[in-house]
Amino acid sequence: MQNNKKNVIIIGAAGRDFHNFNTYFRGNENYNVVAFTAAQIPDIDGKIYPKELAGDLYPEGIPIHAEEDLTELIHKHNVDECVFSYSDVSYNQVMNLASVINAAGADFRLMGLDATMLRSSKPIIATGAVRTGGGKSEASRRIIDILKAHGIKAVAIRHPMPYGDLVKQAVQRFATIDDLKKHECTIEEMEEYEPHVVRDTIIYSGIDYEAILREAEKEDCDVILWDGGNNDFPFYRPDLMITMVDPQRAGHELSYYPGETTLRIADVVVFNKIESSDLADLQLVRDNVAKVNPGAVVVDACSPTFVDKPEMIRGKRVLVVEEGPTVTHGEIKFSYGSTTARKYGAVELVDPRPYAVGKLKETFEQYPNVGPILPSMGYSDQQKKDLEATIENTPCDLVVIATPIDLNRVIKINKPSVKIGYELQEVGKPDLCGVICDFLKEKNLIRDCGCK
Repeated sequence: MQNNKKNVIIIGAAGRDFHNFNTYFRGNENYNVVAFTAAQIPDIDGKIYPKELAGDLYPEGIPIHAEEDLTELIHKHNVDECVFSYSDVSYNQVMNLASVINAAGADFRLMGLDATMLRSSKPIIATGAVRTGGGKSEASRRIIDILKAHGIKAVAIRHPMPYGDLVKQAVQRFATIDDLKKHECTIEEMEEYEPHVVRDTIIYSGIDYEAILREAEKEDCDVILWDGGNNDFPFYRPDLMITMVDPQRAGHELSYYPGETTLRIADVVVFNKIESSDLADLQLVRDNVAKVNPGAVVVDACSPTFVDKPEMIRGKRVLVVEEGPTVTHGEIKFSYGSTTARKYGAVELVDPRPYAVGKLKETFEQYPNVGPILPSMGYSDQQKKDLEATIENTPCDLVVIATPIDLNRVIKINKPSVKIGYELQEVGKPDLCGVICDFLKEKNLIRDCGCK
């Protein structure tokens, strides 16, 4: 009997790729997934997507290779189709990769909403952004605060970051700070989960998002918040889609995948960081949003920063530590930490690149356009040690920590430090409170509110 299965490679970064496999390819007799490839995140390649998650068709699991091996893999396995499955990538990069795949003989595929979105028995509010670092995390925190202020019980589900034992990470539930230790979270994971946990909000994450959703639906909650990431569109069908745009990277909303998709499906578009944006850039983004999604509700917002000891910054040579993904593949050279350090009188932002060691040195080599800041890379114990050593090596008077968590709790910093926080604040009307109240009334979860 002739085997008519299509041989497939799923191109990813340990997130969307696993979700696309689980929802579409797992158990699908028409396809044979011969490999995943990995990019963006260090040390994913060389692992196996385990048999426990891959299903009965893959008793040995599925190997994960470096994306650099793609052409060789296509030839070796007679691959028919390559499925691009990661996010925050320029259209040039996506189509360059498509050309490589086509030239090797295979088809190139992008999967859409209907093939990959799951439906929930609970109302879903989803947040997303057109680029990494657009302010989606603080928007999610703001939404949770609004829901709680109206007596609405919410559970959050976060876009995946599975970098450890994939079987153990299939379904993860975080309700306390101790759960972060229990699940051996990376720094990036802590930065996303901890702000929810300290608000007494349960947050789920992991790999198997069908199983995750069904567990979350069992919680005592009225609404599920999809806390998106990396400019990806949601894994779940949203009832209310809120997308962040960033005038500091004007034009990117129409030139990065799948950020434009996330923009086009938005019910609400939040223009963040308007306080620090060039007016011409802001107008360009407004024009682009009006072009592709004229029916969306537009909310203006800023993300002011708060410093625990601002007097310590003035006159100092400072090392700024920023959230890793925002300044690496997010391509923001100057984020909250560096702008706030300048605001409070730092005389110099000390460039850590000459003093970087190990994995941090590799990060700077991979992302040469990172500004004079230090990304908070901590995907492994070795990276944490290298982050600690790089901070120790850098000649500065003060460390400015601009990550959502206090790094002093995770690594040892033998220098004076200050912590910078940031939260979303809407400017004028409409605002998120009004938008969410309208949604809650539509779902018969509240009768009225005083937001308007």
